[in-house]
Amino acid sequence: MQFFLDAFRWLLDPANYIAGALSPLPIQARIGEHLLYTVVAVVIAAIIALPLGFYIGHTGRGRQFVIGFTGAMRALPTLGLLMALFVIVGATVPFTRAAFIASIIALVILAIPSILAGAYAGIESVDSQTVDAGRAMGMTELQVLLQVEIPLSLPLIIGGIRASALQVIATAVIASYISLGGLGTIISSGIGLNDNERILGGAILVTVLALVVDGIFALLQRLTTRRGSSESRPRRAHVRRRSFGSAAVAATTADEGKSHVHSK
Repeated sequence: MQFFLDAFRWLLDPANYIAGALSPLPIQARIGEHLLYTVVAVVIAAIIALPLGFYIGHTGRGRQFVIGFTGAMRALPTLGLLMALFVIVGATVPFTRAAFIASIIALVILAIPSILAGAYAGIESVDSQTVDAGRAMGMTELQVLLQVEIPLSLPLIIGGIRASALQVIATAVIASYISLGGLGTIISSGIGLNDNERILGGAILVTVLALVVDGIFALLQRLTTRRGSSESRPRRAHVRRRSFGSAAVAATTADEGKSHVHSK
């Protein structure tokens, strides 16, 4: 318990937020770098994976490729991939840029499988009758994809991006081993200095950042699900069925009353 109290005390120390302090500080600069790496990697991965996932989900071609590719990519050793790319890239570009380029390439490779799987699964989950209805209305295949399939599959697509963003946030920490910035530098410097407060404080920052990003994507998923859902329609239909049933009962009762009067 004392470790956590010391870590939170370190996080609340104003000196850790002042520019020009020790190498891995200030904290806000490292958070900004970590977010920058995450956004760049996820955007590049989305540009690559989303069109491919849409094509596979829409045409049904390459399903086995998606399954095999995503499984193989998730089995890659992250640290080994990062070091290999750093050596390869470092042989062609200056050292100051090699860490950034190698890290972004590694993060993009790790982010692609989740986005690809989410896009493919999302498009495939759309009801075939809805797709056929769009085609029957004269829509082209591109219009069906853009106006029918993608809007209805947004929750799953966002879910894939959400998973990739969390993976990138977690993986970017180890990029400090090749002198990349971000929150990993706080943890690695704490290891070098044998400073447990700094190590745990950096871990808490990574955890909080991941939770915040996850919460934002969860909210986006909820909003797109509400917009694309038809929860209100069954209720209206149910009300109408009830009203029609009441009207039928009333009409039947009235007819019975009339018949009883005529019989008298």
